[in-house]
Amino acid sequence: MNENNFRNAASCRAEDFHENGIYADELHEECGVFGMYDFDGKDVASSIYYGLFALQHRGQESCGIAVSETNGPKGKVTSYKGMGLVNEVFTQDNLETMRGDIGVGHVRYSTAGASTRENAQPLVLNYVKGTLALAHNGNLINAKELREDLEYTGAIFQTTIDSEVIAYHIARERLNSRTVEEAVSRACKKIKGAYSLVVMSPRKLIGVRDPFGFKPLCIGKRDNAYIIASETCALDTVGAEFVRDVLPGELVTITPEEGIQSDLSMALPKQQEARCIFEYIYFARPDSHIDDVSVYASRIQAGRFLAMDSPVEADLVVGVPESGNAAALGYSLQSGIPYGTAFVKNSYVGRTFIKPKQSSRESSVKVKLNVLREAVDGKRVIMIDDSIVRGTTSNPTIKLLRDAGAKEVHVRISSPPFLWPCYFGTDIPEREQLIAYQHSIEEIRDIIGADSLGYLGIDRLEEMVNGLPICKGCFTGDYPMKPPTEDIRGDFER
Repeated sequence: MNENNFRNAASCRAEDFHENGIYADELHEECGVFGMYDFDGKDVASSIYYGLFALQHRGQESCGIAVSETNGPKGKVTSYKGMGLVNEVFTQDNLETMRGDIGVGHVRYSTAGASTRENAQPLVLNYVKGTLALAHNGNLINAKELREDLEYTGAIFQTTIDSEVIAYHIARERLNSRTVEEAVSRACKKIKGAYSLVVMSPRKLIGVRDPFGFKPLCIGKRDNAYIIASETCALDTVGAEFVRDVLPGELVTITPEEGIQSDLSMALPKQQEARCIFEYIYFARPDSHIDDVSVYASRIQAGRFLAMDSPVEADLVVGVPESGNAAALGYSLQSGIPYGTAFVKNSYVGRTFIKPKQSSRESSVKVKLNVLREAVDGKRVIMIDDSIVRGTTSNPTIKLLRDAGAKEVHVRISSPPFLWPCYFGTDIPEREQLIAYQHSIEEIRDIIGADSLGYLGIDRLEEMVNGLPICKGCFTGDYPMKPPTEDIRGDFER
């Protein structure tokens, strides 16, 4: 492979250099949310903690919990949040001080707003009608206009995230609404984009999913407590049973008096729904179910489709941990080529480690991955990965296999090529940074140093999720709603 070609094709801006020491070529979700209301009056903070721990894969920059006692002083909210992983931010001491039978929690990866403690969630809002705590997963495309409208009428913002825009609009609508859920519904009809929200008022837990259903949201029950969470894996972790998914365009209100109340006034016709396909390909944990579809089964199916559409003779099929493993198993099951483990992942690499200097011999990829030489030496290997964004980590990963003795390395990707950015909460960058926008598949194959390269076909995506309506905008440029004329992803002050 031509090393200069690789450097040119894989070049990125300085701000794209991820803090773990390698160029950011992984996709990231924006957030995970978790809310809980125990009708028996038991404290919920520790359960929220474990729920967030199960959702840690959705965001590793910051996290927070806010709780309240429904029978205590009205409007009193105890909250704690900080930068880092859930087990870094929370200790037994600070959890024990968080008394409350209703609460919300959040894990964050930033796609809109800087990575700072001020931007950590949940947001707690004190206003004339009381208090609100809000956790948001998604990205708004009209946040800039809504924010400017609020600023010109006197609003003072404490953060640079679009979630605060939602919170302000809920507070304003509450002044002229009979109930807090009516205020939330009115506010949501003003915002555009992707959002799954969990809102805590002094006596109610509210969950909302945008009309397109971009981001997942589900309801669970444990004894006499109800839970609203981003994924079913969080319900499993706290010993709750799955009740149902929050439907696209639905607002649910949970109270001891009425149980689960539903408002579908924002719902769109079924065919207009547009779930983010990358929940199934990459973001969600494989043990989650989203809208009655198993994430694990969808990844197995993607691998089967790759084997049908992009066959190649080989001795071994391996996955790039973790999201490539299930698709690799699917490829193996369909093709009959043995499935094996080639990569050993260092589970103790957190968000950061000391960045190797360019003159250093330490490889950033090797800090996270190493190869079992005995598994690949002398073999023709099919390597399955979930995506190629910029192409900057594919070459070093393939080189690891070759250095371990692999005779051939054939790469199969369980998604189509990225050709367009995402405006709805996935940090797919502008087109000029996408390797598939700049190069043909054959050129990409040469750049990353593979013997062959194949992507999942776009026509396979609906089949992969049992016919659910999905968003394919990052592959086709055909978005479910008109994208913003100005790319506002990132800081508002940028």
